[in-house]
Amino acid sequence: MISCTEFIPAYSELYRYLEDLGGADAVMDYWRYVSDVYVACRLGNLVKEKGIMGCWEYWDKALNEEAADFAMEVDEEAGLFTIDMRYCPSKGRLLELEHMEPYHDYCGHCDVLYRRVLEPEGFVCYADMSRTDKAACFFRMTRQENPLLVTPHRKMSKPKNPAPGD
Repeated sequence: MISCTEFIPAYSELYRYLEDLGGADAVMDYWRYVSDVYVACRLGNLVKEKGIMGCWEYWDKALNEEAADFAMEVDEEAGLFTIDMRYCPSKGRLLELEHMEPYHDYCGHCDVLYRRVLEPEGFVCYADMSRTDKAACFFRMTRQENPLLVTPHRKMSKPKNPAPGD
């Protein structure tokens, strides 16, 4: 059985293989497929049920399971949700490997997977992938027309010592 840490390089190599077979379109087709059959029924259903807080619930679980270094912020009233991925363990692992070079657009899958689900739900998505060489990125999802709009928002985080029953 393949371990989760071995799965990351396997994905990177799959993207490279698909691109060798059918070009960038083949990779995009695969990412769209994964979005449609996996992400839509998870993130999509949460967003349909809970709105912007569905984003919070989805990524709180996913990014904590991955042990990522990240900060999320949400403003329900403004319909704004952001993720500042300070260190992505998947891309970080790929960058540490000496025996292979990561697929040149490895991080592109996140933008495609999530944008494909969120935009039909009325969100405008913005991804800053300028720091992926350092295993870092930034995502903003908003109901505003201008995804670069700077909106005052409050930070949300789990209490360090939650009250009993929380």
